[in-house]
Amino acid sequence: MKPHLPALAALLAVAALSAEIPAGSNLSIRLKSKVSTRDSKPKDPVEAVVIAPLLVGDSVAVHQGVLVRGAVKSVKNSSGLDDRAALEIEFMEMRDASGASAKIEARLTDVDNARESVDEKGVIIGILAGQTISGRLDKGIEKMQNRIAGFAKLLSTVKSAMLKEADPEITFEPGVEMQITLLKPVRWAGKTPGPSVGAAPDPDELYRLVNSQPLQTLAQSPPKPSDITNLMFVGTAEEIKAAFQAAGWTEAAPLNGVTKYETFRAIAESRGYKEAPMSVLLLEGQKPDMDFEKLLNTFAMRHHLRIWKRSAAYAGKPVWVCAATHDIGIDLSQEQRTFIHKIDSYIDKERAKVVSDLVFTGKVKAVALVDRPLAPRETMNATGDKVLTDGAMAVVMF
Repeated sequence: MKPHLPALAALLAVAALSAEIPAGSNLSIRLKSKVSTRDSKPKDPVEAVVIAPLLVGDSVAVHQGVLVRGAVKSVKNSSGLDDRAALEIEFMEMRDASGASAKIEARLTDVDNARESVDEKGVIIGILAGQTISGRLDKGIEKMQNRIAGFAKLLSTVKSAMLKEADPEITFEPGVEMQITLLKPVRWAGKTPGPSVGAAPDPDELYRLVNSQPLQTLAQSPPKPSDITNLMFVGTAEEIKAAFQAAGWTEAAPLNGVTKYETFRAIAESRGYKEAPMSVLLLEGQKPDMDFEKLLNTFAMRHHLRIWKRSAAYAGKPVWVCAATHDIGIDLSQEQRTFIHKIDSYIDKERAKVVSDLVFTGKVKAVALVDRPLAPRETMNATGDKVLTDGAMAVVMF
């Protein structure tokens, strides 16, 4: 039985010679320029690159690697704990390496994994530093000053030793990922192809291999069924690590007392922690061999995955199975007495995100999406979030 490919059509489809891209189409982009309410000024140039191919019909209209150019439109600094910074970027042109270009009118609609929000006009709105845990502690200590000044000073010293003040300014370094939505149709005739990937060899063997793998992980504590396996990697550990590093992912730190404390600090200070630890999930009783994550400036949201080495080989290379989900929020679990993440229930989107990120590195040789008739289409993870999927497993060969 052959692998099922429609969900990977954007990576394997034939390029359109030219395309009319309709209004409302979304482009996933990655910044190549730094932007900041602390340093940027109106009219400063901003450049980004398309990181996921855009399909129009059955053809790729916009490949990975197309440049998107624009400029800072407006900047507002935060004036204090209870004032928000704001940043507006206007994207105005697409251009590729062949010299093809097109004017665009687009609105920023999302900054991936950001603590900041984006309003209906596309303006990035910063946080209120006074509403963070660190900021609320500062306000509480300040109120004590008039009543018990000595104790307030002691608390302030202790707090300063443990936590930094939250930074309310908006700062996005190169590598930050965004989504823009086209407001008007665009005629695009770019000629530069994206990264080239092929089809996996021996589809019957691949189907048997994929469908012999376990379908669901088990949380270590408490022991409950959890994430669905949704990716397979074929390659060496070094190849996998190099690809994820090139794609901007980071290996997670071990879960221990030190990293738990650093996690608390990141939450209290409303900042990112790119090596944040993950809870332990088991696959057939085994802990993961590798954990990777991609986050920005908040612990509450991150792309993350766990990878287990299998005993099988395919096309002469080691086989690894992976479970990937997107954390989209954080809550305090009374049952587990710790912070837990809420995930995006539609895990197929995270599967596509991982594949697209890896293909963009140029380190991927072949991809496939293989049906798994016995995989659950709807289930729950260990923390009670609904999990929805088509059940297929994406295979990435390095």
